[in-house]
Amino acid sequence: MRARAGHYVRRVGTVVGPALLLAVTLALALAGPILAASPAPTDAVGGDPRSAGQGPGLVGDPLVAVFAVLAIGLGAVALTLLYVKLTGGRRT
Repeated sequence: MRARAGHYVRRVGTVVGPALLLAVTLALALAGPILAASPAPTDAVGGDPRSAGQGPGLVGDPLVAVFAVLAIGLGAVALTLLYVKLTGGRRT
């Protein structure tokens, strides 16, 4: 039985290794233009594109962000508990 388990590990490794390498390569290639951008405001007409004509300060609605983080956390807890319940809980 252990020999077959090793076979599956090698088989998964031959798929996951190249996929991981491809994902890292794509992430670095796509991050190039992002890393090259300047955080300074542009000289274009209209001012700073990061805010809607307001002065410096918070952009967006921080309460929405807080509730989104809480919802994601509660959803992760709920899905984890559901997974544990469906798979039979702890095994000894």
